[in-house]
Amino acid sequence: MELNPSPYSLASRHTTEGSEIHEAIRRRAEEIYIRSGRIGGRDLENWAQAEAEILHETGKSPRRAAIVVGVDGVQYVGEYSVEDSQGYRPGEFQLGEDMAVRLEGDKMFVRRRNGTELETTIVRKIG
Repeated sequence: MELNPSPYSLASRHTTEGSEIHEAIRRRAEEIYIRSGRIGGRDLENWAQAEAEILHETGKSPRRAAIVVGVDGVQYVGEYSVEDSQGYRPGEFQLGEDMAVRLEGDKMFVRRRNGTELETTIVRKIG
């Protein structure tokens, strides 16, 4: 019995049998979670990183990736294309780190340390 289960433990129970890629992504996301010190609140970023890594290894391009950013008490989930992200990798920002964010309609632009912006499409607002 796992005393501190990862947020990915339950995900596999909802997959269909034979979904090897989904299971590989789940396992990799759990590895990332454990390796990064079991920091909560980064589920989507860990999953996106795992998905990109597994799909790259299998020769399939990732469908999407996501970043979660809090602005004035609201969490925005922004999806982006890995191919068009100018080398952005999930985990580039640390939980609670201040960053410049620009919101325009359904777009969210996150300023990176190298001065470029990660352009995302807002798919969910929480709060």
